[in-house]
Amino acid sequence: MASRYGVLFRLKPVLQTYQQQCSYSLSSMMRSTSHTFTTQKYDLHLLEKGPSQEVTLTKEDALMYYKQMQVIRRMELKSDQLYKQKIIRGFCHLYDGQEACCVGIEASLVKKDSVITAYRAHGWSYIRGVSVSSVIAELCGRKLGCAKGKGGSMHMYNDNFFGGNGIVGAQVPLGAGIAFAHKYKENGNVSVSCYGDGASNQGQVFESFNMAKLWNLPAIFVCENNRFGMGTSMQRSSASTDYYKRGDYIPGIRVDGMDILAVREATKFAKEHAVNKGPIVMELVTYRYHGHSMSDPGTSYRTRDEVKEMRQTYDPITNLREKMITAGFVTKEDCKKIDLEARKHVEEETAKALSSTEPELVELSNDIYLTKEPLTIRSCNAFETFTHAANH
Repeated sequence: MASRYGVLFRLKPVLQTYQQQCSYSLSSMMRSTSHTFTTQKYDLHLLEKGPSQEVTLTKEDALMYYKQMQVIRRMELKSDQLYKQKIIRGFCHLYDGQEACCVGIEASLVKKDSVITAYRAHGWSYIRGVSVSSVIAELCGRKLGCAKGKGGSMHMYNDNFFGGNGIVGAQVPLGAGIAFAHKYKENGNVSVSCYGDGASNQGQVFESFNMAKLWNLPAIFVCENNRFGMGTSMQRSSASTDYYKRGDYIPGIRVDGMDILAVREATKFAKEHAVNKGPIVMELVTYRYHGHSMSDPGTSYRTRDEVKEMRQTYDPITNLREKMITAGFVTKEDCKKIDLEARKHVEEETAKALSSTEPELVELSNDIYLTKEPLTIRSCNAFETFTHAANH
């Protein structure tokens, strides 16, 4: 597998790497509150120097990242179950396997930074502050959902999280516009626009690159390269699979998207660059375990053995767990307790979500505008109207 994907995954066996990094005694390990790890080399475009490969991880941060990724994983597995039970219907794109991307990026952002992504948005919604119960409720079309049950899987939002967008690549120009707002307001924040390798060939992506560079906007364009655009491999869809170079005149970085520490450090570097020098492109090489959506078994264009090998060798949660154990932050038993707590939390949040009811019909015409006064909204025909409630 590693040789097949070449530069995309140049990972050494995990245990070998950890043995090289650990040269201190067990007693000193158990007292450790921080540890330095070495990430894989970053591939650079138009950059003389990239992020540091020497990454310091504290015990506090490690536990937080691990819990966040475990909650996202359990939430997505619960979504899979609810979909198969026909409680969740319609579109449903799961994020399991890619948890290090959203958690790692968020670790280098502040809440006033902005994020916009595509339709694989459950993990991003959670990490940007939406509770598990609100994510599950939205998936089930319930009032407790973050969009009041009216958005579903692809349309989730929160403060400075602009979705969740169903049109392939359409979030990228919106993200550039958000970056323009940050520059106009001179607030020192950045806009992160995430898209997949399947969307990377969209014309509007390149138009966004052009505008962002013309105005040197504080924009980070992130290609979450899970290597398949729906059922089409990147080799079959893209003449160039060096997505970090796609900005041409915009600097770029290719990152191991299965390593949360590499993602965190790359984002930290990218944010500093975007605020001070202008746009930058990041390619996060990652992998999704489920198919493109719940209607896709995900095995017609790749083998079960491939998915199994990715889980066993590159899983972001397992790799962080091994790092924490090696650094002496936790034991295997500690991790098992965290895993059980994450599962329990998701089960409790799911029960809360399912206890919520569907929105009333009057909600159909609300939240179209931001208004201090009630408005009259025309229906699909000229003879029927609805009332839009005041919401500001």
